[in-house]
Amino acid sequence: MKFLDEFNDPEIAKQLFAQIAEMTTRPWAIMEVCGGQTYSIIRNGIDQLLPDEIELIHGPGCPVCVTPLGTIDKALEIAARPDVIFTSFGDMLRVPGSDEDLFGVKSGGGDVRIVYSPLDAVKIAEENPDKQVVFFAIGFETTAPANAMSLQVAKRRGMDNYSMLASHVLVPPAIDTIASSPNNRVDGFLAAGHVCSVMGTWQYGPLVEKHQVPIVVTGFEPLDVLEGLRRMISQLERGVAELDNAYARVVVEEGNLPAQELIADVFEVCDRQWRGIGEIPQSGWRISPAFREFDAEYRFGVGDIDAPESPLCRSGEVLQGLLKPNQCEAFGKECTPRTPLGATMVSSEGACGAYYQYRRLEVPVEVGRG
Repeated sequence: MKFLDEFNDPEIAKQLFAQIAEMTTRPWAIMEVCGGQTYSIIRNGIDQLLPDEIELIHGPGCPVCVTPLGTIDKALEIAARPDVIFTSFGDMLRVPGSDEDLFGVKSGGGDVRIVYSPLDAVKIAEENPDKQVVFFAIGFETTAPANAMSLQVAKRRGMDNYSMLASHVLVPPAIDTIASSPNNRVDGFLAAGHVCSVMGTWQYGPLVEKHQVPIVVTGFEPLDVLEGLRRMISQLERGVAELDNAYARVVVEEGNLPAQELIADVFEVCDRQWRGIGEIPQSGWRISPAFREFDAEYRFGVGDIDAPESPLCRSGEVLQGLLKPNQCEAFGKECTPRTPLGATMVSSEGACGAYYQYRRLEVPVEVGRG
């Protein structure tokens, strides 16, 4: 099947592995920014088949994982109200708040529903005019256009029972923060192809220039990841730092301009807390004043809710590439998919969940590069 089997060809994979091995002469640490890429790497054993000199570092590109604990608690407070139908994508229901998760609210009688599109939530609001319907909008730039469209539709139809709890985060500021850290050891970044399909690649050139690290835009199938790695190692071994688009079948420099216009109409850039990492300036989108009436934080008065992280959970270090999941003392013990301490264990793109699911349970004998 085109674009499925085509990018899983084992013979081409062998060739790419051989080319990477042939050109690698020294240790390199490469961060795949997106959690979808992490799952592809772990599921297909790519990290285990690369030369020993290449270390893949799992980055913060899982929007579920970086949604702050305080935002989860806001969702739980709203969802527990008797006049609310709380809607969300399924991967948010097991993410732990301070005391419980959305499944716990649902089992306690809250009307919590899984939807597959924010427009599904708009439809539920139309069908239940006596209820307040809230959509939990988390994600990177990829999911923002559809979320923005739902607010435009609600405003155009004059709906007063639909609102959104928004916690969007942006990839380029996260890369900038990691590359600027005194603890940074990343030699190059694999950027998320689906994010760039919306926003384009133009934001990444300044990061390459500022930090002198290569950035390669990469897809998610095994051959996409391997081609991104091949191009990355080629740059590193030649001592150059460039922006390279290895996902040209989907990504163009300017991105999806109509989608960007949608986003600009509904959201505005803001500082954003990242779970386990802290505040990153100008790294999020919030609902703009023009759509404030549809902002669930404002409508339900939950803007002041905040919460401290679990002292046992080290997901922040995992998300910054400072720790492998199986190096956390709680991994597989206090923290499992059934009893998660943090979102990285339950998200469909979380590094801890990937390590647990694909049995990467043993702690590496030697940690770090070289």
